[in-house]
Amino acid sequence: MPGDDAALRARVADAIFDAASDAVIVCNRDGAICLWSAGAERIFGFTAEEACGQSLDIIIPERLQARHWDGFHKMMASGQSRYPQGHLLSAPGRRKDGAQVSVEFTAVALKGADGRVSDIIAIMRDVTARFEEMKALRRQLAARGG
Repeated sequence: MPGDDAALRARVADAIFDAASDAVIVCNRDGAICLWSAGAERIFGFTAEEACGQSLDIIIPERLQARHWDGFHKMMASGQSRYPQGHLLSAPGRRKDGAQVSVEFTAVALKGADGRVSDIIAIMRDVTARFEEMKALRRQLAARGG
């Protein structure tokens, strides 16, 4: 039944938002954070109260902010990422304590009734441990001349 389907989708969305280890972050057209999941709190160290209303700059390393905002504004204008739908992007992020974290993420444009992008949803996974392991393996290979 379609009605049950919509209710189930809403319950699933709520459960993912509240319990997933991945971060779910929603920002508006201005790049201000509107929703901040428990996973985002675990990855980045900011509580929802600290993050909501703030610019995404709180989690973007300063050296990458210009490139981020260029892509962000293009996605807001077109509704499309320059990457294929479902493509996983990799980027460094910044934690509340200033430490760098490596994340993989998918960004999804949410459109309003007028067809324009109203918000962007980012689903992010902390891959710092895997990234550090890969760097260590590359160093070992290089040291062996391989």
